[in-house]
Amino acid sequence: MKKININKLSMSNKSLKPDLSFWQIWNLSFGFLGVQFGFALQNGNVSRILQALGADVHDLGYFWLAAPIAGIIIQPIIGGASDSTWTKLGRRIPFIVGGAIAATAAMFLMPNSEFFVALMPPMLFGATMLLIMDASFNVTFQPFRALVGDMVNDKQRDLGYSVQSFLINTGAVIGSALPFILTMIGVANEPAEGQKVADSVVWSFYIGGATLMITVLWTALRTKEYPPEEYAEYNNIDLEAKKTDTENKDSFFKTLLSSPKVMFQLAAVQLCSWVAFYFMWVYSTPAIAQHIWHTEPGDSTSAAFNEAGNWVGLMFAMYSLAAALFSVAMPSLIKATNRKTVYAGALILGGLGLLSIEMIQDKYLLFASMAGVGIAWAAILAMPFSILSENLPAEKMGIYMGIFNVTIAGPQIFAGLFGGTIASTFFNGNAVGLLTMAGIVLIIGAFCVSLVSDQKKD
Repeated sequence: MKKININKLSMSNKSLKPDLSFWQIWNLSFGFLGVQFGFALQNGNVSRILQALGADVHDLGYFWLAAPIAGIIIQPIIGGASDSTWTKLGRRIPFIVGGAIAATAAMFLMPNSEFFVALMPPMLFGATMLLIMDASFNVTFQPFRALVGDMVNDKQRDLGYSVQSFLINTGAVIGSALPFILTMIGVANEPAEGQKVADSVVWSFYIGGATLMITVLWTALRTKEYPPEEYAEYNNIDLEAKKTDTENKDSFFKTLLSSPKVMFQLAAVQLCSWVAFYFMWVYSTPAIAQHIWHTEPGDSTSAAFNEAGNWVGLMFAMYSLAAALFSVAMPSLIKATNRKTVYAGALILGGLGLLSIEMIQDKYLLFASMAGVGIAWAAILAMPFSILSENLPAEKMGIYMGIFNVTIAGPQIFAGLFGGTIASTFFNGNAVGLLTMAGIVLIIGAFCVSLVSDQKKD
């Protein structure tokens, strides 16, 4: 590798980063397909598993709290570490692979929590596996997003994050629908005698874990990250100055306070987006079971409850499919209008989709609601990161992306702390009321988009 005189680089050299082929961009994010496969299985089935292990429906949000708390701690650490790491595998990829290994192990173990009773109570073991699983997903999420920011130039940035959103949602479609598919081919959807979790869920987690590892290894083996000198050349980074900065390292709080203004502007939108989706993920199974199948609030093992659980998986598959399709259209829509118009419009459609659920009695009509939710989800996965990465210093891409995770995990902590209280206080314990509230919050988020400045700062 030739030695580069960084001091001679001009600001115009920030455009030197080469165009990537479509398949290079695809390979960058292909592992995210497997990560989201696992994440979709978690979102659609963990509440179902925890209820089967004995959790009360009003306490479900508390079980999910440890995961976003871990994300707030883990993601800035992983982001900062990946900014200053270089190995034979690259900067981001070692963290992606490590997170995938831990997540896969947790996916294999969680649906078998009842068999580890000698170690701890099944529900506690299940909650621990949820913590490990979600924390491990967080370890992989942040480097994947930073990897696109590292490798893709400004011209291809929207395409890069749209491809990532497409792959995320393709994985989510498969993961969400898998328990239903396995049931259709004869795998038991009710727990056998002496068993708490149905085989359709257990085998879904096994398949999801294997898929996660295979796709992450594909990205690791097919992607060559830019070495430090080349990365510095493409991003106008003075390596000598950076070395000095590293020796006089800023504190976390100083780094936080120096964050680009757009990060704080996006925080309001993120608050609304992630509170809404947290309510949907955690409470959809009990909400749909009560609203469409008319189960009792404490029911977690009946055939009706498990049928509702499978149907929620199909609903999640529908919103993921809609998100994947909308991801393909997003770059063209952005060119025809602008990012903020597309972003706000997508959130409004998602809010209307969630609001409509309480008025629907036919389970098939729920798919129309989920189509709107999927359009919002595609925008949430792509727009904030596309806007943000364009305004971040390249040498701190990882740590700022990690800090930005606070705007994802923080709202989930809020929703987890107060979701059960809101349901019992305002909706008489009816979980579908939380989905209605989620729709209202998502529409508020659409109006917050007007506060965001998406103009690149030079």
